[in-house]
Amino acid sequence: MTARKTPAAPAATQTVGGSATLGKAVALHLEGKREETLEILDAALRSGENSKEILSARAHVLFELERYEEAAQTYQDLLTGNPGQTTPLFNLAVCYEKLGRWPEGAEMFERALKADPGRIQARLGLGICLLRQEKAEPALEHFEAVLARTPKDATAQFGRAVALQLLWKFDEATELYRALLAANQNVEECLTNLVTIGMARKDPAMVQDYSEKLLALRPSSQVALEGLATQAFAANDYEAAMTYCSRLVEAGSPQFERWFNLGVACHRTKRLEEAVKAYQEAARIRSDAKQAHVNLGIAYQELGKLDEAKQCYERALQIAPDLEDVLFNLASLLEEQGAKENAERLYAKLLARCPDSEDAWFRIGYLRLGRGEYKGAVEAFQACVRKRSAWPEAQQNLALALWHSGDREAASNAFQTALELTPAALDPLRGLAAIAIEKEDFDHALDYQAKLIEAGDRSAELFYNTGLLLQRSGQVQDAIRLYNEALSERPDFPEAMLNLGHALKSQGQEAEAKRYWRQALEAKPELASGYFETAD
Repeated sequence: MTARKTPAAPAATQTVGGSATLGKAVALHLEGKREETLEILDAALRSGENSKEILSARAHVLFELERYEEAAQTYQDLLTGNPGQTTPLFNLAVCYEKLGRWPEGAEMFERALKADPGRIQARLGLGICLLRQEKAEPALEHFEAVLARTPKDATAQFGRAVALQLLWKFDEATELYRALLAANQNVEECLTNLVTIGMARKDPAMVQDYSEKLLALRPSSQVALEGLATQAFAANDYEAAMTYCSRLVEAGSPQFERWFNLGVACHRTKRLEEAVKAYQEAARIRSDAKQAHVNLGIAYQELGKLDEAKQCYERALQIAPDLEDVLFNLASLLEEQGAKENAERLYAKLLARCPDSEDAWFRIGYLRLGRGEYKGAVEAFQACVRKRSAWPEAQQNLALALWHSGDREAASNAFQTALELTPAALDPLRGLAAIAIEKEDFDHALDYQAKLIEAGDRSAELFYNTGLLLQRSGQVQDAIRLYNEALSERPDFPEAMLNLGHALKSQGQEAEAKRYWRQALEAKPELASGYFETAD
């Protein structure tokens, strides 16, 4: 938010009483020799010539030299001896305004206005000082009073627009800024504030339009770059966001938000090394910013730098121990490193704090399933499907856990649910087929395996197992075909050769059978012990 500086300046001094000092001072001042003028005036003051004209002249020259602190002190000295003078009071207020001492400036402008109610510049200055303190309502009153007398005063118009903006009266403020732009007044400040309004209103077209105009006017404008970066993020245009964020970090003093946003833009565009550097700088600027450490950890993990990622997650948890996402990320990282027991402990810790974490239940179930703790795995996957029944992976793993824990009926139901959720999936069909075989329900087993073949499963094991079922049910020709399919997928499959031999012998093709038996025994001699037992 910018507000235009008041155009008021200290009143000029005049020579009176034929003062030789003032005469010399004026002569030097007319020649533009301000420093020499100041020396003459200071010498006069040291010699005891402490008149109000000398003090007023000195303050005036100091103001012109932009030595506002000294000018303010001189005006204060002048007012100490001459409290009724309105011009020194006004000029002291201007000095305070120049110094950014808004409360003191407002006080002095108010006093000047009380002493001279018609002094419009005092009312304008008071409005500006109030505005700088974000006292928008009283500031607005003063700007409107100025405009009632001088409707075309650009400073008052701009101040009124800023006050309206602070009061969130965006439509009125926008109309005023556009009018000022049309008159070519306060162009940069108007564009800057219009960008700010666009961002507050979440109006992407407005942000884009005025940011581009501002950037064309001032290519280094940080407000314009921030506006365009914000718009790029909103549009998921991370390439553009990265460009604007890069320019922002180069343009100004180091700021956490700029480095962090650059990290996000680089991260989203898969420039992980650049993202790491940006997040590192953000974390350096603000070491207690947990999200910078979290994002840095994620980038490291995606780069495969697991130890560095672990350190970042642990630092984030030091700052905020209850960060659920970070607990999950750290647990998954430990799982990736093979530290499965530690990972499971962290998942359990997360579930103690957040019992509704579906992902934590899934991972802890997966780890329990992997180490053979089937009852615990059943509990975890049941928690998953209670929270989200249409979750095929959880249903599939629940089925496996139930099957391994001995509950075939419940396992079949879970496999069936998984199949209904993803009809094209093959794993549920495999599970159903295997359970049917265990139950010696060969008709259903054959049906499931036929569906697997129809679905495109070309594994040698599937052809072999289906062949066994067909041979057992007396469908020998179909079994021979399936054994041949298995061998076409895996020519060195000795069990398929052996059983193909048995099937061929039962069909009177003894020579062919012996050839396959011989190949099977050459590939796997230990099959010899079963050969005589299984022969017809």
